[in-house]
Amino acid sequence: MSTVDTEWDARRERKRDQRSERVIAEFRQRPSVRRLSRPMIEGGSRRFELTYVREGSRGATPLLILPGGPGLASVLPYHRQRTLAARREFDVIMVEHRGIGLSRHDEHGHDLPFGALTVDAAADDLAAVLDDCDIDRAVVFGSSYGAYLAQTFGAKHPERVAGMVLDSTYSTVSDFAVARDEVRRLLWHGDDPATACVAAKLRELVDSGVIPVEETGSVIPVFYELGGPALVDRLLDAVAAGRWGPWRWMHRVADEELGKPSRYVLELDLVSAMNYRELYDLEPDGLPLDQAVAFAKHAKGFPAFEGEPRCLLSALEDFSWPTAVLTAERDLRTVRPVAERTARLLPDGVLVPFRDMPHSVLDNHPVAALNAARGVALGRHHRLPAMAPKLASLPSRSARSLLGLGLRTWLTVARP
Repeated sequence: MSTVDTEWDARRERKRDQRSERVIAEFRQRPSVRRLSRPMIEGGSRRFELTYVREGSRGATPLLILPGGPGLASVLPYHRQRTLAARREFDVIMVEHRGIGLSRHDEHGHDLPFGALTVDAAADDLAAVLDDCDIDRAVVFGSSYGAYLAQTFGAKHPERVAGMVLDSTYSTVSDFAVARDEVRRLLWHGDDPATACVAAKLRELVDSGVIPVEETGSVIPVFYELGGPALVDRLLDAVAAGRWGPWRWMHRVADEELGKPSRYVLELDLVSAMNYRELYDLEPDGLPLDQAVAFAKHAKGFPAFEGEPRCLLSALEDFSWPTAVLTAERDLRTVRPVAERTARLLPDGVLVPFRDMPHSVLDNHPVAALNAARGVALGRHHRLPAMAPKLASLPSRSARSLLGLGLRTWLTVARP
């Protein structure tokens, strides 16, 4: 990257952070944004302020929404989702995860230490917030890591759960190896007729040395999620013709997402300690389409994997409440075989598949996601699989859909 590009990126990041600071200062003044004193470590004397936001009508169905990551903030990025939830007669609560955004600092203004960041502590924070809101039970909606946290909350505090939506979920560290195998099945081996042609094209470009094998895992799956096989095909044609702009941009963005925090939006720098210690142990294997390559690079300086807090696969069998497991057709991070297994283990679980959608229904189609939550709240979750096509067709445009459109346009007009 040139010096001019680096300086331009630095200015852009400063402006972005300044904008976030202005917006978050306004959010802090809202009565819906609340703070709760919590112990940094259970039984310890040091404390921090946990921030949460509550919107909607008191007395309506409580809905506790847990975003992904770990690293995604709640207060600033999910204002639209909370507004939509309130319109659907939910009393909606979102907790800013410890170590992120408005819950990042201790009582003296210092970053929380790595030792304070655990999945169990985050689950206990959720119970404390429900206590502060005087809510006995809630429908819990978790997306991606938020779904893992929702399962942990259900295992630790089953009496607080009225129902659950697990969106783009995983339940154990081995699920990431399952996802890597599924990515390769689709986009390297081409076992699905829909991806056979692009898989063959990718193999040719890698085998001939045109595309670096170590970059495939951070670029190809993202393009597939944003636009399916057609967008990957356009990307590979552009690379074959020497038009590397979109590829290099995506590779750089993927690297920066892990390495550079975006204040009050995506902050991985502290909670990655929890991620690598408890949630992620996949090592690169030197083969194509390995998403572990980027994580291995980022993991340096964080604690090594020690083990999962508990066996959630066993815990799922005791979840007595209605649960909808949402799975997106183009999700290559938390793949359908994992969702199918989760739904099978749940006593009252249903699989709700969404066609032509990427990872996280909450982020990409919040209207569909919140209607699924309404179905769970009303005890009509068994109707959701048949309703999924109708829910997916409801109007709801996300930033990611616009990004996919922009990339298609770029690949059409790009020049060497």
